[in-house]
Amino acid sequence: MYIACPKCAWRHPGGAFWRCTCGHVWDTFATHGVCPQCATTHRITQCPTCFQRSDHEEWYHDDDDLTVEEYLANPERVAQPIVVPVEG
Repeated sequence: MYIACPKCAWRHPGGAFWRCTCGHVWDTFATHGVCPQCATTHRITQCPTCFQRSDHEEWYHDDDDLTVEEYLANPERVAQPIVVPVEG
């Protein structure tokens, strides 16, 4: 798995880039969006590079899937489900 912005493909290198409303600065991906200071759950994450906001879950990508870069370059390549004929 890798962590990257779904809008611009910036890859999270690790580190405290996010600030909670309580003022605590931390790595939101180390706690899956939950502030360790006040326990607020952040469902939206803003990219520190492009400043766009996305659902926190959209940042997590499987290594076997298309990379964000591949999808942004060619969105038609999104994997389609494989249809297996049912024998009757």
